[in-house]
Amino acid sequence: MDGLAQFEVDEGADGGATLALSGPYLISTIGGVDEDLRGLDREFSKVDLSEVSEIDTVGAWVACSLATEHNAEIVGASDRAQRLMKALEGSHEGEAVSAPRAQLLQRVPEAIGEKVYNGRRGFMGVLGFLGALLVAAGNVIRHPSRFRSLALVRQMELVGVSALPIVGLMSFLIGVVIAQQGAVQLAQFGAETLTVNLVGRITLRELGVLMTAIMVAGRSGSAFAAQLGTMKLTEEVDAMRTIGISPMEALVIPRILAAIIMMPLLGFYACATAIIGGAVIGDVMLGIPFWTFLFRIQEVVPTYDLWVGLIKAPVFGLIVSLAGCYHGMKVENDSEQVGLRTTMAVVTGIFAVIVLDAFFAVFFTKVGWA
Repeated sequence: MDGLAQFEVDEGADGGATLALSGPYLISTIGGVDEDLRGLDREFSKVDLSEVSEIDTVGAWVACSLATEHNAEIVGASDRAQRLMKALEGSHEGEAVSAPRAQLLQRVPEAIGEKVYNGRRGFMGVLGFLGALLVAAGNVIRHPSRFRSLALVRQMELVGVSALPIVGLMSFLIGVVIAQQGAVQLAQFGAETLTVNLVGRITLRELGVLMTAIMVAGRSGSAFAAQLGTMKLTEEVDAMRTIGISPMEALVIPRILAAIIMMPLLGFYACATAIIGGAVIGDVMLGIPFWTFLFRIQEVVPTYDLWVGLIKAPVFGLIVSLAGCYHGMKVENDSEQVGLRTTMAVVTGIFAVIVLDAFFAVFFTKVGWA
């Protein structure tokens, strides 16, 4: 049995029992007696470690736990065992550990105050970013040679051209769903032909541009935040400032202009593909010929519905790009901030787009474009 941890309980002459541990009490050997020690139901007043040949932190913790559980005294401990048990003082206590928590009436005002303060700080940060952007735009207008046209073309390709497949597929499927579901509901009133009106107006006026903005926020807004955030962490932005290049002029302005320019084009493209999707469903399910559906769109959809969507598109592009660039330029300290700020850029961009769309709906209704 050499090389294995062992124990026995000896009855003392004074009536007090002693738990004698022997052998190596190491993490590799203690497994054989651990279950027996846990199930030990005899009382003892001492834990004798004089026959323990080797001991590590796990063995010291077991000895301390047994002594605490049975209110026993540890005797015969070697210098190493004493050092380990001293380091483990308090670790074997069974009391639940919990963080101190203030009362509800104190926690709620503190949480509200913290959120208000953070909101104020965030508002000031946005104002500072917008101010720096306006200064950079003014410098570019006064010195056109500083404008980076190649960077603008590259960003237009990334924001617009590269997004055509996914935006087209999404819009086509949206048109299919609107036409199919609309036809099912309108059929109850014998008005299936009004599906043309439904698809045309809702895609040109609302869903075409709105869904495109959401897609751009998730695709390009997140890319802006991740790219700029990574450049902040790798100190490329600081290096640009050191050599006299404005990061706002070189990095932010081309991205914002690309989003503003490409959003109306993407929005119009999305509306066209959605209408084509509706025409396909009209031809397959409703018996409305494909070209008749498209010609009918020109008759039943007012021209101002197209202008409503095109007016909203650049504003949505501005909001999405501002959210992405702002959060990207706010990355600092560690790489975790890149993921956090990227998520915040997408969430704030989509939220702002939906809120603005509601304001646009009210505004255009008031001016008679309903």
